[in-house]
Amino acid sequence: MKYTYDELAQMIDHSLLHPTMTDQDLEDGCKLAAKYRVASVCIKPYAAKRAAELLQGTGVKVGCVIGFPHGNSCTESKRYETELACRDGAVEIDMVINHGKALGGDWSYVEGDIKAVCDEAHQRGAKVKVIFENDYLTKGGAGLSSDDFKRQLCQICERSGADWVKTSTGYGFVKQADGSYNYKGATEHDLALMRASCSPKVQVKAAGGVRDLDGLIRVRDLGGSRCGATATAAMLDEFRRREAAENAGQSVGTQSGAIGSGGY
Repeated sequence: MKYTYDELAQMIDHSLLHPTMTDQDLEDGCKLAAKYRVASVCIKPYAAKRAAELLQGTGVKVGCVIGFPHGNSCTESKRYETELACRDGAVEIDMVINHGKALGGDWSYVEGDIKAVCDEAHQRGAKVKVIFENDYLTKGGAGLSSDDFKRQLCQICERSGADWVKTSTGYGFVKQADGSYNYKGATEHDLALMRASCSPKVQVKAAGGVRDLDGLIRVRDLGGSRCGATATAAMLDEFRRREAAENAGQSVGTQSGAIGSGGY
């Protein structure tokens, strides 16, 4: 295999963010994360304390979303939400930018918003991932093309002290011409662009649409160090299957992922 089990498992932030998640879902999800030895769980603020209790001693970190999923909370709310999450045991923070302010070109507001969360998290020993929601940025904004807009956000995140830049929430649904809502989430293009737009001290996280092992491997190939996922068990079970087949000298087939369509 190209990567080891631990290298891939330690990329995964197991996502427990569905709006209908129950307390039992949270407990089951934390047990699964511990079983598969992933990097972290990514949970909602009210669940941080319970997740920290469930994962104590497992080596799995608690990550918490802030201003999720639309980034519309005022800056002080995001800062205080970060404070509470860290008090409850979160050591990683996934915050959402204010998209309207960014698209309107109010870069000083965007930078202050991100910096407030980074400063609060860092003084409490936590790291920060900043979510762009690239599905909202396909037409660019503030007089910039889509790619230049994302480059600008990467530069702002680095100045503000972000530890990661992140493609998506996984809930950035966009209304289509037929009235339906969907999203692409992480794409190869955006992962490569974001990796190239930050210095090595800022990492890149993919989120949204990474549903199989090949997609996870491709994220790593493109320089991503973390990946939000709900299909954790399926991906890592497939790794074990391929590893066993390889060790037995058998040919290993690959699953068809969404890479060919530009998304994960």
